[in-house]
Amino acid sequence: MHTKSDAQLLSEYAEHRVEAAFTEIVIRHTDLVYSTALRHIGSPDIAGEAAQSVFMSLARTARAVSSRLAQDASLAGWLCRSARNVSLALRRDELRRYSRERQAMEDQNTVPDVSPDWEQLRPILDDAMTQLSENDYDALVMRFFKNQDLRSVGLAFGISDDAAQKRVSRALEKLRGALAQRGLTTSAAALSMVLSANAVQAAPVALALTISNASLLAGATLSTATAAATTQALTMTTLQKAALAMALVVAGGTVIYQAKTVSSLRSRIDGLERQHTVRLQRLESERDQAAKQVMALETENAHLKSGQNAAEVLRLRGELAQLKNAAREQENDVDTSAGTTVGRRVSQLKKWLQQNPGEYIPELQSLPQSSWLKIAGELPGDLKDDLKEESDFSFFASRVRLNAKHYFAEWLGEAVRSWLLANNGELPNDLSDLRPYLPADAHIDEAALQRYRLLRTGSTRDLPRTEPLIAENEPIQNGQYDAIFKIGAFGYYYKAVRILGESGAGDFPGPPTERLISLFKQ
Repeated sequence: MHTKSDAQLLSEYAEHRVEAAFTEIVIRHTDLVYSTALRHIGSPDIAGEAAQSVFMSLARTARAVSSRLAQDASLAGWLCRSARNVSLALRRDELRRYSRERQAMEDQNTVPDVSPDWEQLRPILDDAMTQLSENDYDALVMRFFKNQDLRSVGLAFGISDDAAQKRVSRALEKLRGALAQRGLTTSAAALSMVLSANAVQAAPVALALTISNASLLAGATLSTATAAATTQALTMTTLQKAALAMALVVAGGTVIYQAKTVSSLRSRIDGLERQHTVRLQRLESERDQAAKQVMALETENAHLKSGQNAAEVLRLRGELAQLKNAAREQENDVDTSAGTTVGRRVSQLKKWLQQNPGEYIPELQSLPQSSWLKIAGELPGDLKDDLKEESDFSFFASRVRLNAKHYFAEWLGEAVRSWLLANNGELPNDLSDLRPYLPADAHIDEAALQRYRLLRTGSTRDLPRTEPLIAENEPIQNGQYDAIFKIGAFGYYYKAVRILGESGAGDFPGPPTERLISLFKQ
């Protein structure tokens, strides 16, 4: 359910006299107004009277105040400033002697009490805040005096969460400077902690009920003469104001209605206190989790800076290159679902390989479908249609095997390079050692690795760069056309062993690194 903003509630009261809307405003901000007055006055009874006067003033001027507010605006800043002004007036008119006595006692007592920081900050806090702009003032009130999160602050100002955080930080820094001018030096972080812990004091339970009923009655019936009388009432004695508040409550409704309202308000206040406790616990838990995450990230960052993950980085780069190649090949795939000649040839060859396992090699598992289709489409002109003769199948199979071993040679060569960089030029003892460095999408099983053997072990510093390190064991025994591959750290080459009539060599993408070159004999 969407919670209505202060501005929306005040507008409902100003335009349609929805008393429940004004009661909600009182419940939301009673603690804030009471705490502001208490900071100035120091007397809980007089602070309660000041809070009542603030809300009565809001009820009288609801239409004018509502017209100046944005739809999602908060009344926290307006109420806090009004509480300060009313409190100052009461302090001047009714508590002048008490203020002098309290100031004398504070001058004599130079040693702070149990909470020295708050006791030093409380008398000068609101005066220092008057130096802030209206936006900075409202931002601090909402964040620290109303304990609202940055999302709520941003919503009230019509800005993002990040912008709200910056605005609160700047306002806190300006307040810190204003306090420094008054002789109180502190850090912004310490100031935020003191404000969060002490800025808001719980108002008496019955105060919200008294204020709500008195304010609603004043707002509904106040004429020009009544407004003047109410203004004059600010200078009344405590006893006179209590009598006036009682008369307004009696005129506002029956005793039964008041009792139900008190019970409802108490329930809501208890619920708000529980929500505040749960929220505080959640924030503390999130703070602890964030601290753990920061420590973990710092540890990981130090580990990365140590250079121990160079081999892993190279391996991941190789996997990324293979994934990009696979994506490009997938984009160029030919549609075989329509029963084309090329598609039929591929299906025929795969079925023939199942029937002739001697012509099959495990490297074919990693050959992309696009390569099968491309080879099928580039067969000689005398194979215009479907494959029929045994020699047609053998020739097609040899071309596919050659292409699959090209892929395998590149992957295995890349794995060799990554291994050498990670192990300072030492050769692996077994081909299975290279498995962690092979591309994740290559689908190379143990049977494919067993078709190759290591030609060298030991260190590459005793070898020239052109020396092959891995060789294919034997070509296909039953194939009429085949070639055998040898693989090194800087490339691979193959040699026709039957009537294939081809030979060639391949290089890996990109120039070899200086570090890799330095691992071999110059």
